[in-house]
Amino acid sequence: MTFTLTATVPSRGVDVTLDVPEGRTLALLGPNGAGKSTALGLAAGTLRPHDGEITLDGRVLAGARAGRTTTWVPAHRRQVALLAQDPMLFPHLTVRDNVAFGPRAQGRSRRGAGTAADRWLDAIGLAHLAERRPAGLSGGQAQRVAIARALAAAPRLLLLDEPMAALDVDVTPALRQTLQHLLDDQTTVVATHDVLDALLLADEVAVVDGGRVVERGPTAEILSRPRSAFAASVAGLNLLSGTWTGDGVSTASGAVVHGYASHPGVAVGAPMTAVFRPAAVSLHLRDPHGSPRNTFRGTVRSVEPRGDLLRVRTDQLAADVTPQAVAELALVPGRTVIGTVKAAEVDVYPG
Repeated sequence: MTFTLTATVPSRGVDVTLDVPEGRTLALLGPNGAGKSTALGLAAGTLRPHDGEITLDGRVLAGARAGRTTTWVPAHRRQVALLAQDPMLFPHLTVRDNVAFGPRAQGRSRRGAGTAADRWLDAIGLAHLAERRPAGLSGGQAQRVAIARALAAAPRLLLLDEPMAALDVDVTPALRQTLQHLLDDQTTVVATHDVLDALLLADEVAVVDGGRVVERGPTAEILSRPRSAFAASVAGLNLLSGTWTGDGVSTASGAVVHGYASHPGVAVGAPMTAVFRPAAVSLHLRDPHGSPRNTFRGTVRSVEPRGDLLRVRTDQLAADVTPQAVAELALVPGRTVIGTVKAAEVDVYPG
């Protein structure tokens, strides 16, 4: 059984289609305002679709035609749990009672709900904080308790809306590790703009941009061979799209990008994408010797730290270079540079 969502919300410019097989995790990757949270709201029952249908395990949760609701299951009857950035724990309850709240609301006895709470608190490694109030928790601890509270209600679908966004960077690895362990058999949709969330938590990725799914596939494939600009940016790759000339990819700027084409027999004129790592780009102030296969002339737009290197962004691409190179070439915004990439470093594929 699966979760399916096909819905439009014209007031938000959203028109999405999603499906998640049982026990799998789908990451919705996209920039702020892309429509990720709207999709989760539709699934959770906090938003109504203008058109479309939402189902879970074959049960219709919501249906609408031309703005008229035909089927509607209230949020508390959907067996769907939504966890947002704010854990929203009940401040007057202990940690144990917060986690037991879901089972109690479903009619389980106090003892049964308490047993479920103890099991989940043990699973997230916070059993020793069972009698503490939320005010005495750190941000990471509170978010882990919120996850336990959501899972204790045994949801058929778990929705995570930017679960790490409000946390300090030093506590997010522990929360990701907790989620990795807990989501093995849980049908889940996680909305994020962080590539690590997708890599570590999701079986598949759907890239959402402008209220629509523009790319969908296995996580490793999407992040290693992206077909959308956003997926390329979060994967840290350069992406240039165009049409196949028979020898390279002709882009809108008029440049032809040469590289390794893994799909032989592609027709001339077919859409193609060229992808390469910023670390594969060399920057020069004058035309380099040796006539490199791929040359891009552009203007430096920004220079930003990237670990031990600096990422230099131009009109067309990004290059990772050493601080020494930035200083020697005086790579500041407005500087005209020439970027070169060996054809062997470029992966070319349909799309």
